[in-house]
Amino acid sequence: MPIPGLLYHPGRSIHEQRQRSLEQLWGQDMPDPKLPKVAGAPIHDVFEDRSPSPAERQWAEKTLAPTLEKAPEKPIGAPTGTNKDESGNARFSTISNVPIRRLYTPADLPADWNEEKYLGFPGEPPYTRGIHATGYRGKLWTMRMFSGFASPEETNQRYKYLLEHGGGGLSVAFDLPTLMGYDSDHAASEGEVGKCGVAIDSLEDMEILFDGINLEKVTVSMTINSPASVLWAMYLVVAEKQGADWKKISGTIQNDILKEYIAQKEYIYPPTPSMRLVIDTFEFGSKFTPRFNTISISGYHIREAGSTALQELAFTIYDGVEYVEWARRRGLDVDEFGPRLSFFFNAHNDFFEEIVKYRAARKIWYRLMKDRFGAKNARTWLMRFHTQTAGVSLPAQQPMNNIARVALQALAAVLGGTQSLHTDSYDEALALPTEEAARIALRTQQIIAYESGVAATVDPLGGAYFVERFTLDMEKGAFEYFEKLDQMGGMVKAIERGYPQKEIAESAYQYQRAVEANEKIIVGVNDFAIEEGSPKILYIDESVARAQTAKLQKLRARRSNEAVQRCLDALKKAAAQEPRAGVNGNVSEANTMPYIVDAVRAYATVGEICEALREVYGTYTEVSVT
Repeated sequence: MPIPGLLYHPGRSIHEQRQRSLEQLWGQDMPDPKLPKVAGAPIHDVFEDRSPSPAERQWAEKTLAPTLEKAPEKPIGAPTGTNKDESGNARFSTISNVPIRRLYTPADLPADWNEEKYLGFPGEPPYTRGIHATGYRGKLWTMRMFSGFASPEETNQRYKYLLEHGGGGLSVAFDLPTLMGYDSDHAASEGEVGKCGVAIDSLEDMEILFDGINLEKVTVSMTINSPASVLWAMYLVVAEKQGADWKKISGTIQNDILKEYIAQKEYIYPPTPSMRLVIDTFEFGSKFTPRFNTISISGYHIREAGSTALQELAFTIYDGVEYVEWARRRGLDVDEFGPRLSFFFNAHNDFFEEIVKYRAARKIWYRLMKDRFGAKNARTWLMRFHTQTAGVSLPAQQPMNNIARVALQALAAVLGGTQSLHTDSYDEALALPTEEAARIALRTQQIIAYESGVAATVDPLGGAYFVERFTLDMEKGAFEYFEKLDQMGGMVKAIERGYPQKEIAESAYQYQRAVEANEKIIVGVNDFAIEEGSPKILYIDESVARAQTAKLQKLRARRSNEAVQRCLDALKKAAAQEPRAGVNGNVSEANTMPYIVDAVRAYATVGEICEALREVYGTYTEVSVT
């Protein structure tokens, strides 16, 4: 068939017409912009917005064009909409619907591209190739398995099991009442105690959770946000009771309230007081727990809510910008709290899109911290991040297929240079993981680490034309989002307008539409489906709620309730004040953390402490995003 847009002569053979047309278009070193576009031709992307070399032009003429005539490309998925262009040619894209070329060459990189300027070396700015000069040769990523279910006693046993089988760190999943700042015996907790994580009501529960686990030697991450300061205080007091030095313990609290308003919706207080509580932890941590990360700025839940990879990257890093801005307004020094800022990303199914997301993230954070905030400490420039494989990508249908999905996602995280990794269990669409499923997930990481060979060299995909072009595009797209958010006055203002929520909702809708149209294939769901029984799952009954309620009753009967009330009153008084940065090595007198620690020591419960703060700050109702 003739190439649309070029001259067609009925008296010539198809091959002769193509030959003459290609000569007309390509018979020079650079395509002439005045020549007609070949927008409808299957080979048009060889020339669109790029200057291929003579060798590539010859390949397109002699090899590609005849091949496409004999065997046109076929899209993966239904040939409609996103998978087919207006001329009927197959269109290929990432899971985020980013167009992908069939071949990447030096023509896809900037004219001045070179390794030193754009790529650099591991352990050196702009950190495209990683923050450590030796990659994983000196130290593997931490295999930090996310776990928590039912009671503190049962979760403690699961932690010991994971550590015995080679886990390098722990990550605590809390149940919904704990995440929302309610005790297990509160009316709002009914039916949810211990169901999606472990129930923690008091210091007593935290002591049980880490019984027999040395907190000076094991790093612990806690996925907790609105009540983060309360659960962190409990953790610190448990470490104290073990005899651990606060300056030696290491770990992370998620503490990322902005992503709650954007995606996960597990918030308690309005944005302004919530941000104040986060900055309180920054100040407290920089003085008393220098090795503990006081925040894990999380894109994971943004991606789980349906964002694209670019939106995950941009909104997450800009959340980090917002935290730094608020901390600086408090009067804190970015080079004091900056090294303890960490990040948490999703690892989804599109292998290369995920890898370039991590590479771009390091470059972007370096630029922001150095140029926007003037950080002088090299450690402040470093983006350190944890990765979790994509729970949202794991369907309930044919759940054993999820083992393969998790392996690919974990491999992308490793090739992208993650510092810490959690691999989801294959049965998580059905229930909390069984012991066997959790072990398989951990073994997946160990096979990648010890059998695949990918840890033997640093950034093995560095320099690949596709990877480098895609990294640059991801970086550029993120800064375009930053410009919009700056114009809105920052992330808090954007959230109040519903901007990131709307962006994510639209992306989620477009992806779901593509799945339902079979344009995006999910194996075992909209193609290759079979009838299959469910595997054995972990079931949490109401006995956990009854046990936690009985434990709370005994606690309140034996503690000094007068001491608890004095601590809560002092906390409310501090919370009502406007904090300013402390001087002479001290934290602000209005910093809430010391008062929360005192309340925890008195065995005040999570619900009681959060209720005291509710009395001062009120609660938040989301704006409409329609």
